[in-house]
Amino acid sequence: MKKLYTLSIALLFAVSAFAQQALWGGSQIVSPEINKDNSVTFRLHAPKAVKVQVTGDFLPTQKVETPFGSYDAPGYADLTEKDGIWEYTTAPLGPELYSYSFIVDGLTIRDPSNVHMIRDVASVTNVFIIGGGRSDLYKVNDVPHGTVSKVWYDSPTLGTDRRMTVYTPAGYEQNRKQKYPVFYLLHGAGGDEEAWMDLGRTAQILDNLIAQGKAEPMIVVMTNGNAGECAAPGQCPEGFERIPGMQQRGMMEGSFELHFPDVVKFVESNYRVVKDKKHRAIAGLSMGGYHSLHISKYYPDMFDYVGLFSAAARFHDSSDCPVYQNEKAQIDAQFAKNPALYWIAIGDADFLYEENVNLRKYLDEKGYPYEYVESDGGHIWRNWRIYLTEFVPKLFK
Repeated sequence: MKKLYTLSIALLFAVSAFAQQALWGGSQIVSPEINKDNSVTFRLHAPKAVKVQVTGDFLPTQKVETPFGSYDAPGYADLTEKDGIWEYTTAPLGPELYSYSFIVDGLTIRDPSNVHMIRDVASVTNVFIIGGGRSDLYKVNDVPHGTVSKVWYDSPTLGTDRRMTVYTPAGYEQNRKQKYPVFYLLHGAGGDEEAWMDLGRTAQILDNLIAQGKAEPMIVVMTNGNAGECAAPGQCPEGFERIPGMQQRGMMEGSFELHFPDVVKFVESNYRVVKDKKHRAIAGLSMGGYHSLHISKYYPDMFDYVGLFSAAARFHDSSDCPVYQNEKAQIDAQFAKNPALYWIAIGDADFLYEENVNLRKYLDEKGYPYEYVESDGGHIWRNWRIYLTEFVPKLFK
């Protein structure tokens, strides 16, 4: 009995020591440090390192070749070392949410002094915000806050339960008689139902725009656009499988588009919404823009507001999927029903720029009305957050 008691005490101290390490074992180095002029200093304790760099979207870009074409990727900056502490200070930065990572002797690592991290596809990066201007919309401010839920729904079309993220505006739980419009917001290739919430700062943007009176209170539904995946990595029956990156199942072959009425049916059966075209919007980035393009034309009575953010705006010469057959005739039928808003936005350096030029050329030839926004930069979250802040105030007016 005495030995058992002694063992128990030893285990208790071991667990306690581990817990205390989690509480007090954090780095004492300040990184990143946002200076008064909005320059940012990065620091890393790596006394045995030979070379340390930082890479992030605050640095000048460099061209990278991919199977989808060339695009602008973040550049690199060298840190200098003194007494085992490596350091680099940027030029003053403009207001924005930025991401970064360290590269130590060729190995990409997170900043151990910064607990703020976001997953993008299969990569995890640290983040920080420079406040002011538009980026204040990305902050958690002292305004009424909506509720974010992770919700499972049944899809008879795909034969499985699937997960979505749902934002309900402040007051939804209290205002039991009020019905709301719905905005369906779709992610890009490699993303999932968490992307727009984490990287896109959707809850913060909606909270702030609604509080400022610039946007109507609305429900935002963020689905998983990979028809062969039921949920984000680690949230499905496969468990903690390796994140498949850009090669997820059922991305752009029509299954997601064909199942979308299941999403709308679930939302309209479980939330207090206005069930008509005038109170539904759909938009998405990249692959999500592709889905928004094809869903909105294939179901022309479903959405009155359509947003294409850096969309893969391509048509198919031939396909066995009905969503991709007679596509221009579907576009014609969609515009014959006079959508309230058809909104296209893309960066001038985006590798999908020409696809958007071709789509706009067809719309112009037909005299179909649309709004067009061209920003600088490429296929990046900075642009997509901007597009969201500009698109949302136009909805449901």
